[in-house]
Amino acid sequence: MCGIVGLVGEIVVSDLIEGLEKLEYRGYDSAGVAFLRDSSLCVEKNKGRVASLKEKLSELLNERITLGIAHTRWATHGEPNDINAHPHTDCQSKLCVVHNGIIENFKELKKRLEEVGHRFVSDTDTEVIPHLIEEYYTTDLVEAVRKAVKLLEGSFAIAVIHVDHPDIIVGTRKGSPLILTVGNGVAGIASDVTPLLKYSKDMVFLEDGDIFCVSKGGFEVFDVVGRKKERKPTHIDWTYETAQKSGYKHYMLKEIFEEPSCVAATLSGRIKSAKVHLPEIEELQDLLASSKTLKVVACGTSSYAALSFKYFLENLSDVCVDVEVSSEFRYKRPNFDENTVLVAVSQSGETADTLESVRLAKSKGAKVLAITNVVGSTLMRESDHTLLLNAGPEISVAATKSYVTQLVLLYLLGLKIVELRDQWNERCTKLIDSLLRLPEVLDATLSRAEHIKEVALKYKDFQHFMYIGRGLGYPTALEGALKLKEISYIHATAYPAGELKHGPIALLGPEFPVFAIAPFDALYAKMKNNMIECKARKTKLVVLTSDDCEDVREIADDVLSVNSFSEQLYPVLMAPVIQLFAYYIADALGHDPDKPKNLAKSVTVE
Repeated sequence: MCGIVGLVGEIVVSDLIEGLEKLEYRGYDSAGVAFLRDSSLCVEKNKGRVASLKEKLSELLNERITLGIAHTRWATHGEPNDINAHPHTDCQSKLCVVHNGIIENFKELKKRLEEVGHRFVSDTDTEVIPHLIEEYYTTDLVEAVRKAVKLLEGSFAIAVIHVDHPDIIVGTRKGSPLILTVGNGVAGIASDVTPLLKYSKDMVFLEDGDIFCVSKGGFEVFDVVGRKKERKPTHIDWTYETAQKSGYKHYMLKEIFEEPSCVAATLSGRIKSAKVHLPEIEELQDLLASSKTLKVVACGTSSYAALSFKYFLENLSDVCVDVEVSSEFRYKRPNFDENTVLVAVSQSGETADTLESVRLAKSKGAKVLAITNVVGSTLMRESDHTLLLNAGPEISVAATKSYVTQLVLLYLLGLKIVELRDQWNERCTKLIDSLLRLPEVLDATLSRAEHIKEVALKYKDFQHFMYIGRGLGYPTALEGALKLKEISYIHATAYPAGELKHGPIALLGPEFPVFAIAPFDALYAKMKNNMIECKARKTKLVVLTSDDCEDVREIADDVLSVNSFSEQLYPVLMAPVIQLFAYYIADALGHDPDKPKNLAKSVTVE
């Protein structure tokens, strides 16, 4: 959530706006820019979209400038309005700040600053930062930032410009991502790489505690006591054009249809001689072979991928997989030691609760294995080992291809653990073959998109939905309900099908349809009974099943199906169906599935 862009060098005002447009997918409620013009700060900001800000600046868009910062805000302290939008200035309007994250001790700092004469105009925690820097500033902006940062508590990424320094941007990060690059005549900083790729493909991923000073000629990085630090760039091998919509109406739809190729990329090089090849975890093999329990932490969609992994691995081995929601786990007192492996799953690698869970585990001596999509992310840097999804950039807020590739990579990890524990059998060999066929079979699933759309449109006017499933169908039900509510704003809930008679069945009726995950697997007979229970309450029933399930049409009002396949891998095949079902409803209702209200792509605060 929130996005920072800063540019210094040979630029125009529209370059800052363009950078913000590339960060819109992160979610925001207001936007603003600040740049030097005639040796003074020009600040423009507003509640609402970047397009409104662009309109306000229409006469200045082509004006040449040397320095500017820009921001998209997602409100935490203070309601979304023009005043609370970033950037924020000091009393003299000589320095300007943009900030992602939360300053936890801002009330104490604000009181102290007000007592010595500083005037505040917003309700934000952020505004203490420019006033604190102003308090310490003499002539050295880096030194003033360094002194101010030492007093800040919380998580933050900060960028600062000052009228006395028209050729530098100074800033810092702690717990919130910030990246810098230096290109030909332009240097930039941003919350992720997308606004910077037009200037360079060599990115410097700043680390917690880094204080930086960047100019068009280069950069310096210091720690909080002023010592210089070396930070080497990482080369990014994709272009921003790969993230464009390519003719699709929305990024979400494009990214769903990219799933076959993304799965192929995830699998690439990771299966050799019918066995899983994961050299990234070679140093963990002894622990994975001997541990009776594997800990997994994740949030949201990633937690449902992790839950599928639990069902998958426990079905194939004697390992107990303990999956915890990161926001709960981080406040526990886990019984961890150096023999514990924690798997942390996060698409962005910047999920605040997951990062705090990792830090807690490491403080207890545990080894951390990250599963993420973002090279150079905080999770990748703070973990002992990393498995990358290789899914490419995901722009839509709703996770689609990242969820599918998380499933595939977790399954590969599961099979590797089975092999390390000498529990490999013929079932595992068949699963390897099925994994290799997944891209082709996913293509077949996506070829049914028109039928999925036809069914989805029948249900767009319902206000409630219940998703049910058993075994591996249950995590799929959870993810299906999440997708529907987050992009269509229809209330959706999910339960293990066997729990219906323990309470949830009381909700059912003609206005409360059920979406059943019911492939023809070992639990189908039980699922069939649950579906009949639903129909007895006169509820509409949508069933997602497999092609070899013949009798389901006698029960269901509508049937969606996928190819008959290995039952352990149905969560992967069914993912695009539940995603498309939600997408077509959201689109029909006139909602933008790429930017659902109140949500953000990268949740970097608690």
